[in-house]
Amino acid sequence: MRLTEKTLTINKTRLEERIHALSQIGKISDTGVCRLALSPEDKAAVETVKGWMEEAGLTARIDHFGNLIGRLEGRNPEAPVLMLGSHIDSQPYAGRFDGVIGVIGALEAAQTLKELNITPNMPIEIVAFCDEEGCRFNKGLFGVRGILGKLEDGELDRTDKNGITRKEALIEFGCDPEKFKESEYSAGSISAFIELHIEQGPILEAKDTPVGIVTGISGPLWLTVELEGFAGHAGSVPMHMRQDALVGAAKIVVALNDLTSEDVSAPTVGTVGSMKIFPDSRNIIPEKVSFTIDLRDIEIERRDLIEQQLRKKIHTISEQHGLTYTISEDTNSEPRYCSERIKKLMSKESANIGLNAIELMSGPFHDSLAMSYECDYGMIFVRCKDGISHNPKEFSTIEDISLGTELLYRTAMKMALD
Repeated sequence: MRLTEKTLTINKTRLEERIHALSQIGKISDTGVCRLALSPEDKAAVETVKGWMEEAGLTARIDHFGNLIGRLEGRNPEAPVLMLGSHIDSQPYAGRFDGVIGVIGALEAAQTLKELNITPNMPIEIVAFCDEEGCRFNKGLFGVRGILGKLEDGELDRTDKNGITRKEALIEFGCDPEKFKESEYSAGSISAFIELHIEQGPILEAKDTPVGIVTGISGPLWLTVELEGFAGHAGSVPMHMRQDALVGAAKIVVALNDLTSEDVSAPTVGTVGSMKIFPDSRNIIPEKVSFTIDLRDIEIERRDLIEQQLRKKIHTISEQHGLTYTISEDTNSEPRYCSERIKKLMSKESANIGLNAIELMSGPFHDSLAMSYECDYGMIFVRCKDGISHNPKEFSTIEDISLGTELLYRTAMKMALD
């Protein structure tokens, strides 16, 4: 049997309409959105989804971390909750589906249970986590780490490009950082977490497969490198006498690219996505350069080896150009593997409906990464065109999203009735 639109339990039309409605909030082009965490656009999106949750018969609230949480009560209200969800904040130049299908798909799954009068044994909570992306304050997974009590010192003091602190943004959003403890979950109160997400990669499309079951998430290492040389007139300082911080930075960027490209069979990736130059003038030799490094791999040993090699390169290049440097670590997570129990259930449900989802790993991190330290977790990927994400050209068909949502619904239903 092949799963078709007629055999869907979930409401495809409602799913599509809600995804489209969210794409109009923070719209920057025909297909692009910008909903930075804790921005007015983010708040508008959160309030919109909150309304849908309440229409579906869920109780809904926004906690002090900025997370939106909808709850479908179970037969045993005190049982550890089954949590489903993702995020609806975005990058500044983003598409319509990243995170969104995981929240709207989870809501659709819960609403379908409600409409079919299926009462789960445990409560089911649908969560739109705050600031998964991390682009505004350069530190992501904020809301999910918040409910787990894993925020780090100084996170509220982080500023965006306009000098607004995260604390100020939270207060403006309607949260009270003094009451964070009230929004934390106690250990053992979450039984499992399932996240539906677009793949953000090319594998499913290459395999001509609409849906995949995730095996694990690569461990991200985020570093910030600061180089300091000496400013001088661009027209008068001889090339061999310069202490040009930008030249040093450029060589480090190339070194990162070379190191992560050596083994073409490995999933290792390295990226420099943000750079600041001082004094930032056409005719002054750059004195200071600060830039980010994003290094990921599913094998921690290989990632650690590349990090060691990169640090040696940074040291050597800095010496060659008369630069001083500092390296600060912003994020360091080991690869996290999905629950075998949940993967087997997803695989069985996939086969039962003729979907036959394949297994694949995740290079990007997700809210699931933080949840993996608290409870069993599973992820479902949906095929996206050309593997494009974090770009307005990001696209998944409603047919594929519906199939992923159906698998999410059936998996959650079986877990909730177990």
